[in-house]
Amino acid sequence: MNLDSIKSILTLRYDNTQTPILPKLTSRDLIKKENFSIDNIHSQLISYLQKQIPNDYSKPISISLSGGVDSSLLLCILKERFPDNQIDAISIKFSDSVDETETASQIAQKIGVNHHIVEVDNYLEKLSDAISITKLPFWDIHWYYIVEKAKHFSNYLVSGDGGDELFGGYIFRYSKFLSKIHPNSTVTDKIQAYLSCHERDHVPDQDDIFTKKMEFNWQVIYDKLVPFFDNELSPLEQVFLADYNGKLLYNFSIVNNTLAKSFNIQSITPLLFPELIQKSMKISPTQKYDSLSNIGKLPLRKILEKFGINDLILKQKQGFSVNTKNLWKNYGLTMANDYLSDAKIIQDGWVNKNWIQSNLNDQNIDIRHINKLLGLLAFEIWYRQFSKT
Repeated sequence: MNLDSIKSILTLRYDNTQTPILPKLTSRDLIKKENFSIDNIHSQLISYLQKQIPNDYSKPISISLSGGVDSSLLLCILKERFPDNQIDAISIKFSDSVDETETASQIAQKIGVNHHIVEVDNYLEKLSDAISITKLPFWDIHWYYIVEKAKHFSNYLVSGDGGDELFGGYIFRYSKFLSKIHPNSTVTDKIQAYLSCHERDHVPDQDDIFTKKMEFNWQVIYDKLVPFFDNELSPLEQVFLADYNGKLLYNFSIVNNTLAKSFNIQSITPLLFPELIQKSMKISPTQKYDSLSNIGKLPLRKILEKFGINDLILKQKQGFSVNTKNLWKNYGLTMANDYLSDAKIIQDGWVNKNWIQSNLNDQNIDIRHINKLLGLLAFEIWYRQFSKT
């Protein structure tokens, strides 16, 4: 892993020099808009499941269920397509975090499938194990717990990955981004506004994390994002394009797929097959996201109406999201002190010791700096496992 990759991972939480398993998209993929049919999308999702799971398959099928639009819709379609199979829906309950498993349980009960809740006390407990599998320094490892549980039931695991990126689900980002730009905003202005909307990744003192040896330069980071904002697309479409070509392409999809394979599980992501990716990009932004009501994923919500569970779906869905502040207080700070106080990434001149120490000692540390320290923790664990120096 080269210096640019490390700086990118610790700044953006992805490295676009990796080889993605999904197709890359450019502005050309979004220019030509086409009418779309809810029934056509529905039938394509069924068709994809038929191709991935044999018609005569009679054993159990697992599905990741957060209780949001994406996973709930796919649960309905999975049950529709395989009505006689045992279906095991899996949710995660994080300690000291918002508990959305009750909603997931109600949905599973209404659809008529088994529901299993994985209770995770210390989210970071298996961080080292996950990094040893993925060989990547990312700390968001909730998928490890999902596939570990799914292995008890089936070699097939269905998930709703991609719904946010393809159908306009990051509503907290859209309104904030649009409020930060104006008609005369430059490409750099839009890139800076976009990065500032990433609550988990952006800190104002990012430059201070690295030593002079690392030669960190914001322009290098901006250059990675220029193709997504230097085009004729509307600002909202530019965000859609950047979101797809960011953590989904170079973090989530790669990490989740690798973890699934390590447990000998076939990961099935109906929302991310190439034909639907292309189709979703040709849907008008206003047909995905209603800015007045601040509701996204409108096409998927319309399909979900057919199954009569709309009243159970939460309007503001977090997905499998741990309360980072509580995680930090209960486990993260101690673990970070153990690994980072005498870190090899400091000894070998990758990151600034003063930045780490000042934040470890900050009694009022904010959420963004906690996330950044967790990123450095993952990097240190990765470095100890895979560095040859």
